[in-house]
Amino acid sequence: MGCPFCKPEEVVLSSELAYVKVDKFPVSPGHLLIVPKRHEANYFDLSQEEQHAIISLIGEAKTYLEHLRKPDGYNIGINIGTPAGQTVMHAHCHLIPRYFGDLEDPRGGVRGVILDKRIY
Repeated sequence: MGCPFCKPEEVVLSSELAYVKVDKFPVSPGHLLIVPKRHEANYFDLSQEEQHAIISLIGEAKTYLEHLRKPDGYNIGINIGTPAGQTVMHAHCHLIPRYFGDLEDPRGGVRGVILDKRIY
């Protein structure tokens, strides 16, 4: 089976080096992925230009979500390697819109990747 990100589907925004797609397994309504067009597993192995393209598209995707969903906050995350939870070995960034009440106690945010460390 080929890489699911090398044949983009549900693209909502795009640039020369990267694109934004709808996450097929969303954490919340509007969950988006920012993906470099060149296949590379590790974000840190992307060129500086590709990394900048991803960062730029995060801002554009946020504007897109503001009009579409009007979220109350965001989480941004990149899983790098299997120990960090990466399951698709094509670098990508998650832009997860957050809404008041979607979690009883959202304190700790991205610290929740290690459940015992989320609340401090």
